[in-house]
Amino acid sequence: MEDKRNIQIIEWEHLDKKFYVFGVAMTMMIRVSVYPFTLIRTWLQVQKGKSLYHGTFDAFIKILRADGVTGLYQGFLVNTFTLISGQCYVTTYELTQKFVADYSQSNTVKSLVAGGSASLVTQSITVPIDVVSQHLMMQRKGEKVGRFQVRGNLEGHRVVAFGQTKDIIRQILRAEWLRGFYRGYVASLLTYIPNSAVWWPFYHFYAEQLSHLCPKECPHIILQAISGPLAAATASILTNPMDVIRTRVQVEGKSSIILTFRQLMAEEGPWGLMKGLSARIISATPSTIVIVVGYESLKKLSLRPELVDSRHW
Repeated sequence: MEDKRNIQIIEWEHLDKKFYVFGVAMTMMIRVSVYPFTLIRTWLQVQKGKSLYHGTFDAFIKILRADGVTGLYQGFLVNTFTLISGQCYVTTYELTQKFVADYSQSNTVKSLVAGGSASLVTQSITVPIDVVSQHLMMQRKGEKVGRFQVRGNLEGHRVVAFGQTKDIIRQILRAEWLRGFYRGYVASLLTYIPNSAVWWPFYHFYAEQLSHLCPKECPHIILQAISGPLAAATASILTNPMDVIRTRVQVEGKSSIILTFRQLMAEEGPWGLMKGLSARIISATPSTIVIVVGYESLKKLSLRPELVDSRHW
C-alpha cells in the first residue's frame, strides 16, 4: 500500500494542455501582487549607500507618498512580457526532468539539472525585457539614476507609459544597438542559473524532511507551501551578491562584473552585497507560496483524467 508521507511528483507525461492556460493566469496574478517589491529591490540595489532609502519599508512609504500606487508599478507593462519566458521555463524544466530521469532517479539531481537548464533558456528571453523594465523603474521626477532618462521626467512633465518605453528603447539602440538589450546577460546567468539550480533541490529537500516530521494525514500541499518559501529564502541569501552586481551592470551600464564587484566592495563593503535582500525575500515569500500551491494544484488540475484517482494529495 502507498505510504501517504511520500510526496508524489507529477511528471510532464501526466499533464495535458490545460497546464499552459492555467499557468499564464497564475503567473499574471503573482506578478501583480509582488511587483512593487521587485521595483523596491532594484532601487535599493542601485542607490549609493542609503542615499535615497534606508530599507524596504522606507522605500515603500516614500515611493507611495511621492508617486502613489502607480509609482510602485513603473515598468510593469513591459515586465509582463516575461510571462512568455515563464512558460518556457516551466516547459524546459519539466522536459529536462523527464530526460534526466533516464539517467538518475534522484529528485535532487533531476531538479538541479532541470532548474539550471530552464534558467539558461529563459534568460535569453528575459534579459532584454529586464533591461528595459529596470530603466523604467528608475524613472522618477527629480531623480537621475541609471544611464537613460525619459526626457519628460527630467523636465517635470508626465509621460505616458508607452511613451516612456519607446523613449528608453530608442536611447538603448542609439547607445549600444542590439547589444545594449543584453547588457548584464552573463551576470544574469550567474544569478539565475544558480538560484534556480539551488531552489528546486532545497524545495524537494525541505518537503521530504517535513513529510517525515508531520503526521501522515497532513495534506501534502501544506508541506509544499512551507517548503517553497524556505527554499526561496535559502536561494536568495546564496545568490543575492550576484543579483546586486547584475542590477548595477544593467542599470548603470557597467562593462565588467569584476570591476563592478570591486567598486561595490570599495564603496559599501561586504554588506553592499546584501542590498535589497529583505525586499527580495519579502517578494519571494508570498509569490513562492502562490507559485508552489498554484503550480502543484495546476499540475493536479492538468492531470490526465485516467490518473486523477491514482494520486493522494
